[in-house]
Amino acid sequence: MITPEHIILILALAFGFYMAWSIGANDVANAMGTSVGSGAITLKQAIIIASVLEFSGAFFVGTNVTETVRKGIIDPSIFVHNPILFMLGMLSALLAAAAWLQLASYFGWPVSTTHSIVGAIVGFGLITGGVHAVKWPKLFSITMSWVVSPILSAIIAFIVFNIIRYKVYFSSQPLKSTKKIAPYLIFCVFFVLTLAMVFKGLKNLHLNLTFPKACLVAVIVGIIAAIIGNFLIGRVKGVEEIEEIEEYEEKSARFLFNIYRATKRIENAIRLAPSFSMKKELTGILEKLKPIIGDIESREIMTTKTEYIMVEKIFGYLQILSASFVAFAHGANDVANSVGPLAGIITVLKSGTVINKTPVPMWVLALGGFGIVIGLATWGWRVIETIGKKITELTPSRGFSAEFSAAITIVFASKLGLPISTTHTLVGAVLGVGMARGFSALNIKVVRDIIISWAITIPTGAFLTIIIFEILKYLF
Repeated sequence: MITPEHIILILALAFGFYMAWSIGANDVANAMGTSVGSGAITLKQAIIIASVLEFSGAFFVGTNVTETVRKGIIDPSIFVHNPILFMLGMLSALLAAAAWLQLASYFGWPVSTTHSIVGAIVGFGLITGGVHAVKWPKLFSITMSWVVSPILSAIIAFIVFNIIRYKVYFSSQPLKSTKKIAPYLIFCVFFVLTLAMVFKGLKNLHLNLTFPKACLVAVIVGIIAAIIGNFLIGRVKGVEEIEEIEEYEEKSARFLFNIYRATKRIENAIRLAPSFSMKKELTGILEKLKPIIGDIESREIMTTKTEYIMVEKIFGYLQILSASFVAFAHGANDVANSVGPLAGIITVLKSGTVINKTPVPMWVLALGGFGIVIGLATWGWRVIETIGKKITELTPSRGFSAEFSAAITIVFASKLGLPISTTHTLVGAVLGVGMARGFSALNIKVVRDIIISWAITIPTGAFLTIIIFEILKYLF
């Protein structure tokens, strides 16, 4: 005989898988979007790499004990005497968050899955315990990540990309310059990503070390990687190593660089000019310099020369490496957004009580990991396209700057205890790379739509949860 408990379990498994599918459709683009957009890898390759790493992260090192109510937004103890109400609320939250993520994915909006489930649980708390059931200071600290993470990552990405531009693309010998800075970049990549893994993530393997110990491990890994990387990159042969660069070419590069800096100052002067006539005169000067500016900027995107192809290829490898780290860590940490509520329901069905910390069975982690992979393979391309192609034009060097800057932001914010969103952090980094080339390099309409989707994520999740909860409560 089928009991209400059996029906709840079936719905919990279905909704949990749906939530994992929605996470794969939307959130995995954080890891692979820039790599696909820059051309470092194809969409098919991204799906294969991310699928393996996301599932591995979720299944092997995913959190095996999770909060029953994610992020401590409401107190589970208020449901101790009414576990059925708690299970219906968790079902409502899963379905509401998954539905919103699917809708956002359809339009290609990269939204935070953590914010989606938080918004859903806020709705659950409001409908069951009223305004006082929600921990508003905690909610405020989470929503602050809308401002903190994108701005911080955009600033870092702006700085990182400009360093690469000045050191590599404004050099008369781009490949030689890349070889010089590559070991330092490799060290930084491995240092930051290792630090992110052992300091913030992989708690299931007890690798969440203290910050000093995590730094020591990251330094050792970074040095080893830099030595190996320097050896491999040193074997790359380039045009400038075969033909001697004439002295006038180097002088020409410096001259063009000075003109480029001057045009940027003219652009700022136009914005600040006190009169229309002055703006008009400065604009005329800028128009005359446009052919030269085009020649200067072509140094950054010139792909017909062998040396520039090789430069972007080196950055492509660095970008794939950073994207792989992010994918693995994402599977390990964010699978809890789908399996946390599901594990809470299973625990209540087994024990009949509501507890704050809930063990997660391995088969539930596998279900979550599998759902993420299916979501990525079927709908992931939509958000990948937005992050990789629609916000701004990306090359491997630009994509690397964005991915690396996002990783730096995550580690830095985690150390300071700042609430951040991985999605918002990555999008902010892409914006920072775009702004380094001027606001004209950004698709303002796409940026506007993304910001609006961020602002409505929590209230939409809450509203949908209230509706679904009322329906389920009526049915049960």
